[in-house]
Amino acid sequence: MISRYRLKIQGKNLEYFVRKLVLNQINIYDLEKNAHFIIVEIDQSDYEKVLNMKTIYQVELVGRVGISKYTYWFSKYFLFLICFVLGIVLNIFLSHLIFDVEIIHSNQEILELVRSDLEDAGISKFHFKVSYSKKEQIVEDILEKETNDLEWLEIEEVGTKYVVKVEQRKKNKDKITCSPQNIVAKKDSMILQIQADSGEVVKKKLDYVKKGDIIISGLIHNKEEVVSKKCALGTVYGEVWYKVNLSLPKQYIEENVTGRSKKQLEIRFLNSVYQFFHHFKTYQKREYSILQTPLFPIQLNLVEYLETTVKKKNYTLLNVDQDAISLAEEKLKDKLFEDSKILSKNVLKKEEKDSKIIVEVFFKVKENITDFQDITNVNIDEINSVKE
Repeated sequence: MISRYRLKIQGKNLEYFVRKLVLNQINIYDLEKNAHFIIVEIDQSDYEKVLNMKTIYQVELVGRVGISKYTYWFSKYFLFLICFVLGIVLNIFLSHLIFDVEIIHSNQEILELVRSDLEDAGISKFHFKVSYSKKEQIVEDILEKETNDLEWLEIEEVGTKYVVKVEQRKKNKDKITCSPQNIVAKKDSMILQIQADSGEVVKKKLDYVKKGDIIISGLIHNKEEVVSKKCALGTVYGEVWYKVNLSLPKQYIEENVTGRSKKQLEIRFLNSVYQFFHHFKTYQKREYSILQTPLFPIQLNLVEYLETTVKKKNYTLLNVDQDAISLAEEKLKDKLFEDSKILSKNVLKKEEKDSKIIVEVFFKVKENITDFQDITNVNIDEINSVKE
């Protein structure tokens, strides 16, 4: 293959140097002339001859052609190429490893059970990933093995991590026994949902009930006659209504600490205060006394300035609704249970009073209104005789 060098020659009489190359039997394949230099292309094998020629001309290697070009670049970037190739190989290798296996479930026993089965199947930290078909087979095998404890299992590959989602099989709980009772409304509300496990349902969806009204009765009827008492079980959800009253200043100022702080010395002399450095534009201040003496009217303090942001807003009857609803919702949530859900909210009325705006916000909330009424001492015969 062709292997040539390109040389840059500088000197006074460049034609003389070219003739000298020819006299030394050095083949010239290309010649580029310039006012100050020439560039010649010669065989790589002749490069040593040129260097050994006694001459005052400046000879500089400026390029390579053919195989010499590639061998030069390879030798120059050999270390880079090796590192690049090793990096690709290492990246491919690491991308096929699993660095974490996350099992999503709240039951510690189920977590340990699934983790153990996965490790037995070869799915654990710092092991190679398995194929899709192998993964599905592992899922099937675990579900078959743990049929009494697991309802469903999924292994999802997320980068170099397996996320395992598990659903525990629900087992039949021991039969619940309790004294005869009714399920009644805990609050005035409109019924939205009735889940009855035992007893007679005497109300229906969208019925309005008052506190104490029977919704699921523990008295079991045969036509018009009460034949037995039992423990009524179930859950009732209703729409409950709330009113939240707020008093908002017409000019609302909210100050929040940002987390940035500065400490500096402060000198108090008589009624004057002297500070050594600038503090924040808005801040909260903490003072710690370092030196104070009753003999002199001077005091030395260490002062910490906490940077704050101040938000000011002027409320009117036109713009108060959104913020009033948000504040009322936060206030109401403190009184609600976790499974309660706010269905709707709106401002009922608002008025200006002195320097404040009085707002009343109305909420409709879905919440558990289940309460219980003991009927152990209810006499069935007396109830039936009254009906007769």
